[in-house]
Amino acid sequence: MSLQHFSTKDRILHAAEDLFAQQGFASTSLRQVTSRADVNIAAVNYHFGSKDNLINEVFRRRMDEMSAQRIAALQQAIDTAPGKLEPILAAFVEPALAMAQDRHGGAAFIRVIARAYAESNAGLRKFLSDQYGHVPRTFAKAIHACVPELSKEELYRRLDFLSGALTYAMADFGLIKRPAGVSDATHRQRAAKALIRFAVAGFHADAS
Repeated sequence: MSLQHFSTKDRILHAAEDLFAQQGFASTSLRQVTSRADVNIAAVNYHFGSKDNLINEVFRRRMDEMSAQRIAALQQAIDTAPGKLEPILAAFVEPALAMAQDRHGGAAFIRVIARAYAESNAGLRKFLSDQYGHVPRTFAKAIHACVPELSKEELYRRLDFLSGALTYAMADFGLIKRPAGVSDATHRQRAAKALIRFAVAGFHADAS
């Protein structure tokens, strides 16, 4: 679908997401964003106020929904399978992989996430910590109930390992590619199941 079919605000967000994915945050100018979105600079100022706010909103429009889906799935896992680690990890992994497969920019956003890891942007990191830091902390608490023998440091280290593996899987640039004749949904389900099994073993591994 052409960008012209979206609202002005959405056109700006789509254009910014694509450019941030391709060039990074520091190398992308607002002039490039306005040119790609076919709007004037006043429209960016009106909707976002600054480049930093635009960057934050690129994350917010996708991560708000994914975070809500994760928390809802986590609560369901706790309610229906208390004490079971696998459903908790599925609640963390599956919404993220589903977002990565979104045909309306999901792949570009994964590259934007990679840029956030690679670039030194203290403002963005603070924004992400303030807005979404509660999600891994909530999962850490639920996971700890299943593996109480892990120290807080070890628990958070293993959750970091899972997050890194998940980001890699979301980017789909590893050794395993979608086989011919296999749908995106099936490929995603297989990747999720494999990663969850791997993570369960990792969290249960002897901490010593």
